[in-house]
Amino acid sequence: MVHTATSVHSTMGTGAARWWRALWLVWAVVAWAALPSLAQQLIWLGTLGGRESEAWGISADGSVVVGEAENPARQRRAFRWTAAGGMQHLGTLGGYRSYALGVSADGSVVVGRAENAAGRHRAFRWTAARGMQDLGTLGGGSSEAWGVSADGSVVVGVAENAAGLSRAFRWTAAGGMQDLGTMGGNLSTANAVSADGSVVVGRAENAAGRHRAFRWTAAGGMQDLGTLGGSESVAFGVSADGSVVVGWARDAEEQRRAFRWTAAGGMQDLGALGGWESVAFGVSADGSVVLGSAHNVAGQWRAFRWTAAGGMEDLNTTYAHLLTNGSVLEMASAISPDGRYIVGRGYNDATGRREAFLLDTQGTGVEERSGAARVRLHLLPQPAHELVALELEVAEAAGRVTLVVTDALGRVVAELLREAVLLPGVHRVGLDVRAWAAGQYTVVLRTEAGSTAVLLLVVVR
Repeated sequence: MVHTATSVHSTMGTGAARWWRALWLVWAVVAWAALPSLAQQLIWLGTLGGRESEAWGISADGSVVVGEAENPARQRRAFRWTAAGGMQHLGTLGGYRSYALGVSADGSVVVGRAENAAGRHRAFRWTAARGMQDLGTLGGGSSEAWGVSADGSVVVGVAENAAGLSRAFRWTAAGGMQDLGTMGGNLSTANAVSADGSVVVGRAENAAGRHRAFRWTAAGGMQDLGTLGGSESVAFGVSADGSVVVGWARDAEEQRRAFRWTAAGGMQDLGALGGWESVAFGVSADGSVVLGSAHNVAGQWRAFRWTAAGGMEDLNTTYAHLLTNGSVLEMASAISPDGRYIVGRGYNDATGRREAFLLDTQGTGVEERSGAARVRLHLLPQPAHELVALELEVAEAAGRVTLVVTDALGRVVAELLREAVLLPGVHRVGLDVRAWAAGQYTVVLRTEAGSTAVLLLVVVR
């Protein structure tokens, strides 16, 4: 059964009419039992039988995570994780160790480095059909793959040339491994690539022997992105279109600081969490969300997320309700294109191990029960800059529902529902925020049965 906007509007009262022009509203009823859970989740991914693991990449929909984990012999092995299959080790190229460092958007192509029988690290590209493929070198003995394009066709990393010097490379099946050069020095490394494979970022040595973050294109070659007043910088991540670059750079006091670079704004210092240093590892597809690790006031490394509206936030504070006593998120290393899923490494107090984690940042604020009543509130995308979709899952006996949005001062900026009668199922409400100022807003849902859900809505510009 589909409810029209008119029938719902009549349950809201005339006081909500002034808000109606800002809404686009679609109602749908879906069987409760058929829906997956919408709750925020923190999943510790475990190990391959050893003591440690860490995650370095995630697919676009958050269903595939890749990284490295110890086996019982304490050998590091590349892994590919799914909820259904758990942690799958991808093997090696004949040696003892391997590391998965990047994954395609659909999760089918994994890249990284693996030891061969001679004990040399080689860049690899893995698929279920072909297994682990050695991508070769630039004439030397070793190579490593650090990034892959969205479709899995372009791989970037670092490889030794015939002189034994490490050089950034860009690889395709048709063209093989291409040396991207340096900025006047001897060494370079490619760490990430844009979605279409056309923009590569990393670090390269200049004529003075200093490492500088670079942005490479076929037309323009290597562009030095500068520093924050210090001697060195490194780029670790790039937006889907290649316009936003993130990493770390030394400031005037030679402290490492996370940065976000654009052609228009140059290199921006993202700060820290009360300490001295920070490092940015990844960025969302549109460049609006940056993540990494930063010192807190005690000098401990903690996973962070940064937005222009909210600044740098400690994920341990934001998602404290998901962490058991003693567990800590130390590093956020990769983010899904829409900013929803974050992976990295932390300390799992339940197992006493440092483990890879998967954090689903969207979902229910809370779920309250009053007899048979259950209400869940789900928000996407987050952060938002145009349209926001709010999903309300309603079970039996929820009663009348009120849904409002307030600003940072507690003022109501949108009244989406007022004592609306909703049938059991899923109901979707659309909100147009294009005219809203950047900042943090609060979405509050209350039901007659006593359930309350609260979510943070971040609007960026």
